[in-house]
Amino acid sequence: MPYKDYSTYLKDRFGEKVQKISIDANMTCPNRDGRVGVGGCTFCNNKKFNSGAMFAESLKDQILRKIEFYKKKNKNLKKFLVYFQTYSNTYAPIDELTKIYTEALSVEGIVGLVIGTRPDCVNDDVLDLLQHLAKTSYVCLEYGLESALDSTLLKINRGHDVQCFIEAVKKTKQRGLPVGVHIIFGFPWEDQTVCLAAASLLNELKVDFVKIHNLQIVEQTIMANDFKKSGFHLQTKEEYLTYLQLFITHLSPDIIVQRVAGDCPKDILLASGFTENSRQIHNELTKLMMEKKLYQGMSL
Repeated sequence: MPYKDYSTYLKDRFGEKVQKISIDANMTCPNRDGRVGVGGCTFCNNKKFNSGAMFAESLKDQILRKIEFYKKKNKNLKKFLVYFQTYSNTYAPIDELTKIYTEALSVEGIVGLVIGTRPDCVNDDVLDLLQHLAKTSYVCLEYGLESALDSTLLKINRGHDVQCFIEAVKKTKQRGLPVGVHIIFGFPWEDQTVCLAAASLLNELKVDFVKIHNLQIVEQTIMANDFKKSGFHLQTKEEYLTYLQLFITHLSPDIIVQRVAGDCPKDILLASGFTENSRQIHNELTKLMMEKKLYQGMSL
């Protein structure tokens, strides 16, 4: 592989295949409820990340249903990670978070938690709780950064700046917790220099994982309304692959690349620069980098 991949990491970490299952903990976001802002980030419709929770389904029932689903596909699966994905999953009173996390970890077969959140939704109480849970289980925090440029964060109504992200990562790493980061390539006002800025920032902070998403225009978002009015350029597959290669060749080889593109339900996808799914982009990128003899961190 020309870059460090997540499935290999998990197998090395747990000694066997581990399946991550997405769960909806019924959280919200400070960029929607008015604490930070309203309307959310301009690109965001959380239906895109919906984990398939059924109406009135408890957290434990969600987990058990997902475990059963994956075991039907692979009867040898024994270990699972609960992925709190939708909205900001540290954005609740500490007592509620304690109940949610401990309930998830109490289910047989669950070996850890992966918690998606925003850098402005963690404090010392939350990090202390996660540090405590990490004594007996795997616990990873994934922060949405989206761009390494403050100008972009302002344009997409992100509600925090890069410095807020830096401080959150440092506090998390101080407690020995692994950190993942989400970034998006393809904002029409950015150029290739954003790849270098993002790689440099993540290298400096020594994050553990990165998820890279291509910009997709999702229905019922502010960006969808803008796109309908102006029809701005979306990266082609070739342009996106160029960004990925530039970023990965400047990314520290110690950082795990969890994914190189995103997928979106067709019923809410308004527009994308290409039709290939994340697996196809992964395969094309791998083939391209191997043919060109490119590898992670070679340009450092």
